[in-house]
Amino acid sequence: MGMRAAIVVGATGLTGTSLVKQLCENDEYVSVTVIARREPAFTHPKLEVKIRNFDTLEEKDIELAHELYCCLGTTIKKAGSREEFEKVDFEYPLTIASLAKKRGIPHMLVITAMGANENSPFYYNRVKGKLEHDLMELGLQRLSIIRPSLLVGEREEFRLGEKAGEQVLKFVKPLLVGPLKRSRSIEASQVAKAMIVIALQNGTKQPVTVYQSQELAKLDFPETQDEDVSKEKLFNWDKHKLPGSNDEGDKVNREVVINRDKYKIEETVVDKEVNFHHRENK
Repeated sequence: MGMRAAIVVGATGLTGTSLVKQLCENDEYVSVTVIARREPAFTHPKLEVKIRNFDTLEEKDIELAHELYCCLGTTIKKAGSREEFEKVDFEYPLTIASLAKKRGIPHMLVITAMGANENSPFYYNRVKGKLEHDLMELGLQRLSIIRPSLLVGEREEFRLGEKAGEQVLKFVKPLLVGPLKRSRSIEASQVAKAMIVIALQNGTKQPVTVYQSQELAKLDFPETQDEDVSKEKLFNWDKHKLPGSNDEGDKVNREVVINRDKYKIEETVVDKEVNFHHRENK
């Protein structure tokens, strides 16, 4: 069992919910702290929940951890305005990253979007691109940028646009090959698993790494091969061989011979007991 600790923000969303469950079930982690604005439905002995107002987060709210996972994200419709959308998708992640750097957290993993680009003609992608740019400017020890395509899974709230897009992508998925393969939808649970796989990778020297959706879809935990230990290996049969039993026939159908000359049997009429007397060798 490992001794890792993780912090998750955005734990009540589609990917965040799956991420928290998988972290708690992973043997490498002994502590998972969620910073949220509302209580998540999931509970676990490893899990600690801190209900906080993200507008007033302080350095003391960010504990020491090996990884900070940021799954914050909303829509303009749900946020109510562009200003509120930018607060959730840009300002909060940047503030949290800054606090994590001050606390010495060595690795931040953040979900942005497949088309993130601060020069994009699309507003959503521009915001995500601006977030990536400013996070890189912070000079974090290690930054992993997660760029999934359309996320699919069971959400708590119904999003008509995303649901329609999900159905369309399911229909055209077989046609998305070659360069178009990166546009395929991806399960939120797979994105969550890929983030953990990335966090546990050793030897990554690049301070900033971008993971595209098609790469996220392939990431999985390395297979653990159980050593095939047979009964013959566990039990040293050679140690318990009888003298002279070298061939296979002796091991299975071994004839038992009793040396009757070694014992003298006497029967008395008085107590009808059978007494064994050892005959001295002459």
